[in-house]
Amino acid sequence: MKNIFTLILLAGFFISCNSVRSVKSNDLATQVPIQSSIDLTKVVDDKAPVTINPGRFTVEKITYRLPRIIQGTYQVSDFGNFIDDFKAFDYNGYEMQVEKVSTNTWTINNATKLDKITYLVNDTFDVENNKEVNTPYSMAGTNIEPDNYVLNLHGFIGYFDSLKSGQYKLDVTASKDFVRTSALQITNSKLSEDGKTLTSSYFAPRYFDITDNPMMYGNLTVEEFNVGDIKIVLSVYSPTKLHSAGSLKKTMQKMMQAQKTYLGTINSTPRYDIYVYLGRGDKDSPTKFGALEHHTSTIVVMPEAMPEQALAKSMVDIVSHEFFHIVTPLSVHSEDVHYFDYNKPTFSKHLWMYEGVTEYFATLFQVDQGLVSEDEFYTKILGKINSSLGFNDAMSFTEMSENILEKEYATNYGNVYQKGALIGMCIDILMREESNGNRGILSLMKELSLKYGKNKPFEDDKIIDEITAMSYPSIRDFFDNNVIGSTPIDYSVYFTKVGLEISEDKVKTNYVQNAGALIFGVNQEKGEVYFNDLVVDNSFWNEQGVKPNDVVKIINGAEVTMQNANQIFGQVFGWQPGQEIEVKLDRAGEEVIIKTKLTQPYTKGKKLTPIKDATEKQSKLRNAWIKG
Repeated sequence: MKNIFTLILLAGFFISCNSVRSVKSNDLATQVPIQSSIDLTKVVDDKAPVTINPGRFTVEKITYRLPRIIQGTYQVSDFGNFIDDFKAFDYNGYEMQVEKVSTNTWTINNATKLDKITYLVNDTFDVENNKEVNTPYSMAGTNIEPDNYVLNLHGFIGYFDSLKSGQYKLDVTASKDFVRTSALQITNSKLSEDGKTLTSSYFAPRYFDITDNPMMYGNLTVEEFNVGDIKIVLSVYSPTKLHSAGSLKKTMQKMMQAQKTYLGTINSTPRYDIYVYLGRGDKDSPTKFGALEHHTSTIVVMPEAMPEQALAKSMVDIVSHEFFHIVTPLSVHSEDVHYFDYNKPTFSKHLWMYEGVTEYFATLFQVDQGLVSEDEFYTKILGKINSSLGFNDAMSFTEMSENILEKEYATNYGNVYQKGALIGMCIDILMREESNGNRGILSLMKELSLKYGKNKPFEDDKIIDEITAMSYPSIRDFFDNNVIGSTPIDYSVYFTKVGLEISEDKVKTNYVQNAGALIFGVNQEKGEVYFNDLVVDNSFWNEQGVKPNDVVKIINGAEVTMQNANQIFGQVFGWQPGQEIEVKLDRAGEEVIIKTKLTQPYTKGKKLTPIKDATEKQSKLRNAWIKG
């Protein structure tokens, strides 16, 4: 008995030693993927539990961060604000001391003993209107509710300073009945013993791939289609099933096929995902609408109540912009983008390229591919000019871009989609003029993408010199004066080159604007939305007898409040002629009811039209510009 017992002990000792030796040689944090997990089956109060197991550290102090800023947003998001109950545990299961050194940063001493980190992640959609903390745009945020999870992974998974290039293995556990979509590669799926939950395992080569590949889980509809050799996956969450991936598929397929035709040989991704979240409009729904691009996907957030035609139109404008980001910054970007620091980033001077040229492509391709008429295209261009004049038109665009987080410049960020697109237009027209119509800004971007590509960034301070060398001296003059410099652009000079002129005329508008100018005002103290003086120039409202200072109380049965105003007027923006509407107004204490069928509204405005006696040269240049 004694000898046998001794042998058993020795065998146990050797097994134990072998185990320890194996652990010490194979589980170094620098050599193994960071094991991370999100358990959506254990959500309580919209908080999802996350576990991070990095492997064994050999240093005594480590730092873990959630992003302060993410790529493509140009604002502080502070995802650390949405982390609760952050804990660290050693290999014996005991809780370790953690120091929170800033909103997004935690440090742990005695890190050689660290086994894992756990914390809870809050839903950002619920707190968008909280002015006390920085909150992400909806499309960059997180949604955690019983039937839908918007998993922008940068809101769930952080990074260790010492493991920025480390690989990640991510497990997401959820009900097996959920539809789940992600462009991240699934490496394994495991059903629970009771058959109720399914754990999907994903692999990310580095933290960038965690932030760049959002997911959506829940009661979704999904459609797939091919555009050339690109697989498009369209996933839609519509809480009341008003819309679906099926109802949007035809519009998206037509639009993206036109984009692919326009882009031609540019083809930088085999798969592209479109995630669409449609908010129900209650107090916990998002109020900031739009989309956020990723290299091979985009997340779109819109109100569900939009009519199908209006939603489809908005999707064309929004998704086409995001898809064109496969040109820039995916294929053409600076070192600031390539080596992005999520805590203290530096910003490129070239938002005119990343957002401006992208928005220009999203506008131009629609007329180039026959999705809109020339008149509609000209109206969009004039709308961008009018909107751009609401910003500081004498501000250096490169200076604004480089300092975009500073208050003075941040308030002008919206101009990247207005004047930024117009900068792209001016470069396009100049290049067409210099090359007898043969080259434009698309060909320039193709040449740059061949020179650089997604794995080779350009030097921020040298790219304009390179563009000049690849194009014409007039392009350098334009940059010096109107992009780097502070001289406002004289658009009439460029319109004349292509045989166009601006004149006063009756123009189509919508139900919330007159040629880009809002016809509503807001009284924050009283919590009221009212018609301003511009309403008299909107033909529809004028015909209904609406007067300045009429307060909007109810629209189609919904009471208008400060909390739901964006949601409701987003729907009004999408109204189409022929719809039945009912609006209740307060006119100095008197109730006024408007119950009618919508007609096309018009207003006074400027119109961009061909010059009647345009020369053959002007006409040929215009045709080369808008038809490639």
